[in-house]
Amino acid sequence: MKSKKIEFTGSLGDTLSAKLDLPEKEQKGTVLFAHCFTCSKNLKVMSNITSILAEMGFATFRFDFTGLGESDGDFSNTNFSSNVDDLVAAYKYLESEGHAPAILAGHSLGGAAVLQAAHQMESVKAVATIAAPAHPAHVRENFSMHLDEIEEKGEAEVTLAGRKFAIKKQFLDDLKEARMSDFIKKLDRALMIFHSPLDNTVGIDNASMIFNAAKHPKSFVSLDEAGHLLSDDKDSKYVGKVLATWAEKYI
Repeated sequence: MKSKKIEFTGSLGDTLSAKLDLPEKEQKGTVLFAHCFTCSKNLKVMSNITSILAEMGFATFRFDFTGLGESDGDFSNTNFSSNVDDLVAAYKYLESEGHAPAILAGHSLGGAAVLQAAHQMESVKAVATIAAPAHPAHVRENFSMHLDEIEEKGEAEVTLAGRKFAIKKQFLDDLKEARMSDFIKKLDRALMIFHSPLDNTVGIDNASMIFNAAKHPKSFVSLDEAGHLLSDDKDSKYVGKVLATWAEKYI
């Protein structure tokens, strides 16, 4: 797999860091991939999936949302809506470079973001979610012990995956405003839902809610004993293989 380092301007005007992973052989299409909450484009699950996609002829564009990973910006000023807008900015960049994506994929909160962003992406024919919540407000559970402090003081420092982040009240308010069911019902694209029945972070009931709200064509793939972050290589590589095989029908 060949990778190109890329920078583009995000929704808040900051420079975002990205990678375009290219197949060695003829390119079948491009996948735009959104990472999980507070994660980065370099998370191992992302690398595993994109390497499999490259082997099967797909280019993948992955990037760090504003304020995360190698991207510029202040994370505390971001929210779910800005993540969606960053995705749209990434799409417009790819479109301008002749790599308009046909497939949109997202992991965890990134999965919720792609469901909402897809309607602004004309070239996208199919959408895949991996361990995605049916509603982004599910993220509140990550800092439930600090909710009162955030409401009272307007901001609190929380620890997520061993790192400290400032979460502002505007972040919580924005989560409440997301109307996911409407976006899912009006997706108007093929949908693939990957989820583990043993996911203790985002329960399998979220997959059921997304599936029931969506119209056909829609598919569900059980990830068996996988964890939320697909830490076991075999799980992320399986997702990559199934995703590539399914995506071929829609390019």
